[in-house]
Amino acid sequence: MKRVQLTTANPGQSQHSYLVILAEKDGLDRLNDILLPSETSFLRQGIEREVSHFFFPRAEGCVFVRILKNDTDAAAAAEIARLAGNEFLRDLRQYKLESVAVRNLCKQNRSLAFAEGLALGSYQFLKYFTQPEKKEKILREIVVEDAPEQDIAELNALLKAVFLARDMVNEPQSHFDAVQLAAAVVAAGSEYGFEVEVLEKEKIESLKMGGILAVNKASSAPPRFCILEWKPDSPKNEKPVVLVGKGVVYDTGGLSLKPTDGMDYMKCDMAGAATVVGTLAAAAINRLPVHIIGLIPATDNQIGERAMAPGDVIRMYSGASVEVLNTDAEGRLILADALHYAKKYKPDLVLDLATLTGAAVRALGTQAICYMGTAPEQTKRALEKSGWNTYERLVELPLWKEFGDELKSNIADLKNIGSGNAGMITAGKFLEHFATEYPWLHLDIAGPAYLRTANGYRTKEGTGVGVRLLYDFLKKQYV
Repeated sequence: MKRVQLTTANPGQSQHSYLVILAEKDGLDRLNDILLPSETSFLRQGIEREVSHFFFPRAEGCVFVRILKNDTDAAAAAEIARLAGNEFLRDLRQYKLESVAVRNLCKQNRSLAFAEGLALGSYQFLKYFTQPEKKEKILREIVVEDAPEQDIAELNALLKAVFLARDMVNEPQSHFDAVQLAAAVVAAGSEYGFEVEVLEKEKIESLKMGGILAVNKASSAPPRFCILEWKPDSPKNEKPVVLVGKGVVYDTGGLSLKPTDGMDYMKCDMAGAATVVGTLAAAAINRLPVHIIGLIPATDNQIGERAMAPGDVIRMYSGASVEVLNTDAEGRLILADALHYAKKYKPDLVLDLATLTGAAVRALGTQAICYMGTAPEQTKRALEKSGWNTYERLVELPLWKEFGDELKSNIADLKNIGSGNAGMITAGKFLEHFATEYPWLHLDIAGPAYLRTANGYRTKEGTGVGVRLLYDFLKKQYV
């Protein structure tokens, strides 16, 4: 489907038939030059009754007024506007409007955030409907008045990148195995302007990436290892930032088989990979002056007579031996190979993203990302600030030595699961074993990456979580 496009115009030039005005209770006088006296009177009466949405039909078009709550915190105020934008979709669809202009009368300019929520909430995945045009809820254009063209272009690129990540997560495994995922990454690189190299199974075998090969053993589709790179002419960082994304295109749990209700949405187990692709796309489109490497180990985790079995010992790319006690803890095995591979770049920072554990969902639900790692406190606080800026919020968990003690094996260097308690932390401790020689952060996005029901502008199923977060972080940390 055609995605919504943001454009800009000055208030006196847009002359749009459908106008939405953003205002606050303590700034109603600003509406006097736009609304008729009778409309202003009606609005003030409604506000006294705590009404915040108003609609004024006119012969030449319609005026919608949204009264937004104030907040002294800029990040919270922006989120209020995003959610209001998403709610406004109902009005657009009721009146079958394809385009609308947004005018800000708030003290802070919240029109871009409002448009962002409106655009993000408009996303649909209609690829497999026989008649998608009958399902499509049309919104073609949002005119953001008095917004700098550079900001509009940047937001359009970011929206495109989020939608790319959502599309990848929403693809069914029947149409998106590891080979097809790699092809999609190559296509994205060609379209958006970043480089892609794909290592096929023979190369993965020659490198002895035992984690990826073990998870892939029962699959009919060979594994892939994708290397993405965005390197601008004059990057601000001397050493690259490496993003690692878990690319398990479908997870049955292997011989440690998942229950049915835990398997029916496992096409989303490559959401970390999708986030990496989306972030590289956003950086390339906006020509972000930051050198970024993306690493995506891709496979599915199937059952069969050749499948990795509980009790097996595998040799990782790093040379470490791992006793596999649960084949459903497969994501950390392929990430471990990628984290060791990242050392070759001598990176400034490595961040991995993965739908890694159900424990993360049980701990924080779908509202936040569990994260942990060895990066400096300053880096962690900067990432958390970006989490608040984008409302893709993070909660840091400890990586105490005692959690690592649970991974000691009697027959190998370590085992792939702990005792069951705090499973998101023991998974992080496993990854820490391979994420050495550089600062590192692990983001467990299992909760917010895939939703059974929509949550505001975070649409049902794939959300593209992490793209907006990482773009904000990279821009503010390095530019």
